[in-house]
Amino acid sequence: MKNFFRQTATLASLLIAATANAAPNANPAEPETAEARFKRIEALDRAVFEAFNTCDIKKLESYFSPTLEFYHDLAGPSWGRDKFISDVKANVCGKFQRKLVAGSMEVYPLGQWGAMYMGTHLFCKTGAAKCEGMGKFMHIWETKNGEWKITRVVSYDHRAAP
Repeated sequence: MKNFFRQTATLASLLIAATANAAPNANPAEPETAEARFKRIEALDRAVFEAFNTCDIKKLESYFSPTLEFYHDLAGPSWGRDKFISDVKANVCGKFQRKLVAGSMEVYPLGQWGAMYMGTHLFCKTGAAKCEGMGKFMHIWETKNGEWKITRVVSYDHRAAP
Protein backbone atom coordinates (compact mmCIF):
# COMPACT_ATOMS: atom_id res chain seq x y z
CA MET A 1 0.00 0.00 0.00
CA LYS A 2 2.87 2.37 0.86
CA ASN A 3 4.39 1.58 -2.51
CA PHE A 4 1.13 2.51 -4.26
CA PHE A 5 1.04 5.91 -2.54
CA ARG A 6 4.72 6.53 -3.27
CA GLN A 7 4.21 5.66 -6.96
CA THR A 8 1.11 7.86 -7.15
CA ALA A 9 2.95 10.77 -5.52
CA THR A 10 5.90 10.31 -7.90
CA LEU A 11 3.60 10.21 -10.94
CA ALA A 12 1.75 13.31 -9.74
CA SER A 13 5.06 15.15 -9.24
CA LEU A 14 6.19 14.23 -12.74
CA LEU A 15 2.91 15.39 -14.26
CA ILE A 16 3.06 18.67 -12.38
CA ALA A 17 6.67 19.25 -13.44
CA ALA A 18 5.88 18.43 -17.06
CA THR A 19 2.86 20.73 -17.25
CA ALA A 20 4.53 23.56 -15.35
CA ASN A 21 7.02 24.03 -18.18
CA ALA A 22 4.56 23.48 -21.01
CA ALA A 23 3.27 26.41 -23.04
CA PRO A 24 -0.30 27.40 -22.16
CA ASN A 25 -1.41 26.49 -25.68
CA ALA A 26 0.18 25.29 -28.91
CA ASN A 27 -0.10 28.69 -30.60
CA PRO A 28 0.21 31.27 -27.84
CA ALA A 29 -1.14 34.67 -28.76
CA GLU A 30 1.03 37.72 -28.52
CA PRO A 31 1.09 38.90 -24.91
CA GLU A 32 -1.19 41.82 -24.20
CA THR A 33 0.46 45.19 -23.94
CA ALA A 34 0.28 46.93 -20.57
CA GLU A 35 -2.14 49.47 -22.04
CA ALA A 36 -4.41 46.77 -23.50
CA ARG A 37 -4.38 44.84 -20.21
CA PHE A 38 -5.23 48.02 -18.28
CA LYS A 39 -8.16 48.78 -20.61
CA ARG A 40 -9.43 45.19 -20.35
CA ILE A 41 -9.37 45.23 -16.54
CA GLU A 42 -10.82 48.75 -16.41
CA ALA A 43 -13.75 47.58 -18.56
CA LEU A 44 -14.20 44.48 -16.40
CA ASP A 45 -14.18 46.63 -13.24
CA ARG A 46 -16.91 48.85 -14.73
CA ALA A 47 -18.99 45.81 -15.69
CA VAL A 48 -18.58 44.07 -12.32
CA PHE A 49 -19.56 47.14 -10.35
CA GLU A 50 -22.41 48.08 -12.68
CA ALA A 51 -23.86 44.66 -11.80
CA PHE A 52 -22.95 45.16 -8.10
CA ASN A 53 -24.51 48.63 -7.94
CA THR A 54 -27.72 47.62 -9.74
CA CYS A 55 -27.97 44.28 -7.94
CA ASP A 56 -27.95 42.32 -11.20
CA ILE A 57 -27.10 39.15 -9.30
CA LYS A 58 -26.99 36.81 -12.31
CA LYS A 59 -24.54 39.11 -14.11
CA LEU A 60 -22.49 39.75 -10.94
CA GLU A 61 -22.18 36.03 -10.28
CA SER A 62 -20.77 35.47 -13.78
CA TYR A 63 -17.62 37.47 -12.95
CA PHE A 64 -16.56 35.36 -9.96
CA SER A 65 -15.00 31.94 -9.68
CA PRO A 66 -17.06 29.37 -7.76
CA THR A 67 -13.99 28.96 -5.51
CA LEU A 68 -13.72 32.69 -4.74
CA GLU A 69 -11.69 33.67 -1.67
CA PHE A 70 -12.75 37.02 -0.18
CA TYR A 71 -10.67 38.64 2.55
CA HIS A 72 -12.21 41.64 4.34
CA ASP A 73 -10.39 43.61 7.02
CA LEU A 74 -13.53 44.09 9.14
CA ALA A 75 -15.58 40.96 8.48
CA GLY A 76 -12.75 38.45 7.99
CA PRO A 77 -12.53 35.88 5.20
CA SER A 78 -15.35 34.18 3.37
CA TRP A 79 -15.11 31.27 0.99
CA GLY A 80 -16.95 30.69 -2.25
CA ARG A 81 -18.98 32.65 -4.77
CA ASP A 82 -22.28 31.55 -3.20
CA LYS A 83 -21.34 33.10 0.16
CA PHE A 84 -20.23 36.32 -1.56
CA ILE A 85 -23.47 36.58 -3.53
CA SER A 86 -25.50 35.89 -0.40
CA ASP A 87 -23.63 38.67 1.43
CA VAL A 88 -24.24 41.10 -1.45
CA LYS A 89 -27.96 40.35 -1.41
CA ALA A 90 -28.16 40.83 2.36
CA ASN A 91 -25.81 43.77 2.86
CA VAL A 92 -25.50 45.72 -0.39
CA CYS A 93 -28.64 45.61 -2.53
CA GLY A 94 -30.62 48.80 -2.06
CA LYS A 95 -28.30 50.00 0.71
CA PHE A 96 -25.17 51.37 -0.94
CA GLN A 97 -23.16 51.56 -4.13
CA ARG A 98 -19.46 51.50 -4.93
CA LYS A 99 -17.58 54.16 -6.92
CA LEU A 100 -13.99 53.81 -8.08
CA VAL A 101 -11.77 56.77 -7.15
CA ALA A 102 -10.62 58.18 -10.49
CA GLY A 103 -6.95 57.58 -11.18
CA SER A 104 -6.48 55.08 -8.34
CA MET A 105 -6.53 51.86 -10.36
CA GLU A 106 -3.28 49.95 -10.96
CA VAL A 107 -3.09 46.80 -13.09
CA TYR A 108 -0.32 44.19 -13.12
CA PRO A 109 -0.06 41.07 -15.28
CA LEU A 110 0.26 37.62 -13.76
CA GLY A 111 2.04 36.09 -16.75
CA GLN A 112 -0.43 34.66 -19.25
CA TRP A 113 -2.56 33.36 -16.34
CA GLY A 114 -4.37 36.58 -15.51
CA ALA A 115 -3.99 39.93 -13.82
CA MET A 116 -4.09 41.66 -10.48
CA TYR A 117 -5.51 45.10 -9.95
CA MET A 118 -5.92 47.40 -7.03
CA GLY A 119 -7.29 50.80 -6.22
CA THR A 120 -9.41 52.86 -3.89
CA HIS A 121 -13.17 53.03 -3.88
CA LEU A 122 -15.92 54.98 -2.17
CA PHE A 123 -19.09 53.56 -0.67
CA CYS A 124 -22.19 55.69 -1.02
CA LYS A 125 -25.51 55.03 0.69
CA THR A 126 -28.29 54.76 -1.84
CA GLY A 127 -29.76 58.21 -2.42
CA ALA A 128 -27.13 60.01 -0.33
CA ALA A 129 -25.57 63.22 -1.67
CA LYS A 130 -22.14 62.35 -0.25
CA CYS A 131 -20.16 59.11 -0.02
CA GLU A 132 -19.46 58.26 3.60
CA GLY A 133 -16.99 55.37 3.41
CA MET A 134 -13.92 54.37 1.50
CA GLY A 135 -11.45 51.54 1.29
CA LYS A 136 -8.80 49.87 -0.80
CA PHE A 137 -9.08 46.68 -2.80
CA MET A 138 -7.06 44.13 -4.71
CA HIS A 139 -8.64 41.64 -7.12
CA ILE A 140 -6.97 38.68 -8.78
CA TRP A 141 -8.38 37.75 -12.19
CA GLU A 142 -7.77 34.44 -13.95
CA THR A 143 -8.35 33.96 -17.66
CA LYS A 144 -9.37 30.57 -19.02
CA ASN A 145 -10.63 29.93 -22.53
CA GLY A 146 -11.16 33.65 -23.06
CA GLU A 147 -13.22 34.11 -19.88
CA TRP A 148 -12.03 36.31 -17.04
CA LYS A 149 -13.07 35.42 -13.47
CA ILE A 150 -12.18 36.96 -10.13
CA THR A 151 -10.59 34.30 -7.94
CA ARG A 152 -9.45 36.40 -4.95
CA VAL A 153 -10.55 39.68 -3.40
CA VAL A 154 -8.78 41.58 -0.64
CA SER A 155 -10.83 44.50 0.69
CA TYR A 156 -9.06 46.56 3.33
CA ASP A 157 -8.33 49.94 4.93
CA HIS A 158 -12.03 50.75 5.35
CA ARG A 159 -12.58 54.17 6.87
CA ALA A 160 -14.71 57.29 6.72
CA ALA A 161 -14.45 59.22 3.46
CA PRO A 162 -12.97 62.71 3.70
